[in-house]
This record gives sequence, structure tokens and C-alpha cells, in this order.
Amino acid sequence: MSSVDQSPTTRYAWLDALRGLGATAVLLEHMTYRFLPQLRPTWFNLGIYGVLVFFLVSGYIIPASLERRGDVRAFWISRVFRLYPLYILTIFIVLLAAPIQPLRANIDPLSHLTMLMEVTGSWAFTEPMWTLSYEMVFYLLVTALFVTGVHRRSGLFAVSFALLSVLVAFVLPMRGLLSGPIVPIVVLVVILASLSCVLFGPRAVRVTGALVLGALAVTLVSIGSRVPWQGAMILAVMFTGTVVYRWEQGQGSGLWPVLGVTFLICLTPFMKPVTINGPANLMTVVLAGGTFAGFMALRNRRLPYPLAWLGLISYSVYMLHVPLLRFFILVVGEPRRFPEIVQLGLGLTAIAAICGISWLTYRFVELPMQRLGRRLAHKRPAELRR
Repeated sequence: MSSVDQSPTTRYAWLDALRGLGATAVLLEHMTYRFLPQLRPTWFNLGIYGVLVFFLVSGYIIPASLERRGDVRAFWISRVFRLYPLYILTIFIVLLAAPIQPLRANIDPLSHLTMLMEVTGSWAFTEPMWTLSYEMVFYLLVTALFVTGVHRRSGLFAVSFALLSVLVAFVLPMRGLLSGPIVPIVVLVVILASLSCVLFGPRAVRVTGALVLGALAVTLVSIGSRVPWQGAMILAVMFTGTVVYRWEQGQGSGLWPVLGVTFLICLTPFMKPVTINGPANLMTVVLAGGTFAGFMALRNRRLPYPLAWLGLISYSVYMLHVPLLRFFILVVGEPRRFPEIVQLGLGLTAIAAICGISWLTYRFVELPMQRLGRRLAHKRPAELRR
């Protein structure tokens, strides 16, 4: 089988492969609602499994990326050019298709400017976008921790957010408390003002701005998440990925926080069943963690080319598959009315089409914008002002 070698320049290829696996899991989760629903697993949640894999990868790589650069400005430029171009394209596609694919209710366009719709009371333009809200909250937190100099205490933050998840589940309602048109405006203003302080202010102003960003992030995830206890749980998972990174680099105090986080995030659904089944949640968490650990154990080995390729197009697959699936079903009709063998053929055709289109958007949207972001990130601020 063709493979890709993990040379020093591609030492994180195993993380790309994990992203590809996570995107595929989410794609199959949404497909099995309409294609061969009898194959849909009930003993674990395929979609949440894929999302947890994504969050572990982000937790592992995002703080490492910021610390390796040592430059908050360069970090944010690279993140904006990595996420926003395809994000904007996806919204544009959804809006264009609105006459034949009606928009979801309760969408606030303003909340999409910051990608924080999931924690400010708005539905996203397309279902998978909800996870980007937690990516953005994590970026705010990582920035705050780096600027204030406490970023290496990842184990403490992982366990703290896991404890917060349990506390929120038993104290607050099972839905977010933030809503209304003023919320995304206030959040946008606070983020812009605080980031400006962090990027351009003297030391004291930078620290103040960072503290405001951290406080905002914790507030949003605690009371703004659509399911608040899950919001805190997601941050615990992301910081667990950071704990693993620090353990690998010999920077942390070990892997003990991983066990604590795993216990706590599996505890709440058993003690207070709210939105998900306890045993299924346990299996989902174990499978996601086991998958991450397995790929990490093989990180110095050669990876199969299909996995590496899926990793490259994973963001496009993740963002575009829902509107593309809906359009595909509009063209071919309801898949469940066909015999199983026809459903299988249609499903494979849909997957091939989604992957093909995702390669095009990766090649002509993602890749050029990432390169532009890297060029801008390497320029000095004085050069950017010319």
C-alpha cells in the first residue's frame, strides 16, 4: 500500500490522519440517518466520537503551535487564515442553496463573525459548525494563559474544567442562559478590544487584556453553551490533549490528569442522565481516547496514503458534507426508499463526491489562504502597515 513517510517536516502527519478519521466518523454519523440507518451504532455515538478525536488533536497541537512561535500575533493570523476562508465559503453555499434548502431557524449572523454562535444563543448555518465555537473559546483561553505565563499548568486546567462540567450539570439549567441580539455584539466588542490590548499594548495592558479574554471564555462556556456541562467537558478534553503533549515533551507532571478527566466526564451522564446515554457516552470517550493513543503510539511509523490524504481534506469534508448531502438527496430522492444494495451504492457515490469536492476546496481555497496566512504571520508589524 502506498504510504507517506513521517519525515521531520511531517512529524505531525499522525494528527492529520486523526483529523481525517474524525471527519469521516462525523460524515458517517450524518449519512446513516438517511443511508442504511440499520447500520447506525447504538452502543456508542459515532459523531461525538469523531468530534472528541478532533478536540484531542486541537488540544495537543494548538498550544504547541503558539508556544513554538512565541508570537500571539502570528498565531492569530495563521488561525484566521486557516479557518475563516472555508468557513465563509460554507456559509455562502448554504445561503445560495436557501431557496431549495431552507435555512435553520434562529440563526444570528452577527454571532458567526466570531464563530461563537454555539455559546451565544444562535444556531449555526450548518450543523458541524457548532464545534468551531469551542475551538475559538480554546484559542481565547490558550492566548490568555500564554500571555499571563501560566500556560504550562495544563493538568490543572484539564481537571478544573472537568470539575466545572460536573458542577454546572447539577447547578445550572440544561441549556445556555445567553441569548438575544445584544450578546454577540458585546462578545465581539470585548474580543476585539481585549485582543488589541494583547497584541499592541505594553506589558500591563497585555496582561489585563488576556485576563479579560480568559474570563470571557470561561463565562461563555459555563453559561452560554447550548448544553453547558458539555461545553466545560469539551474544554477538559482539549486540555487533556495538551497534557499528553506536555508529557511527551517532558514538561508536565505526568498523565494523572488524563485519568481524572476521563472519570469526571463519564460520571455526569450516569448520575444525572440529561441528553446522552451513560454507557454509550463511556464507550464513546474510551474509543476516542484509545484511538488517539493508538495513533500516537504509531506516530513514528509510515502512514497509509489514504489516511494522510483524508487528513489533508478533513476540514473541507467536515464543513461541506451536510449541505452537499442535502443537495445529493434532493437530486436522487430519499435513499431509504431504495433496496439496501442501492442505498450502499448511493452512499458510496455521495462519499466519493464529497471527497472530490473537498479536495478541490482544499486545493483552491484552503491551501492558498494558509500560504497567505503564513506569509503575513512571518512579516513584522511595521511591514504589515506599509
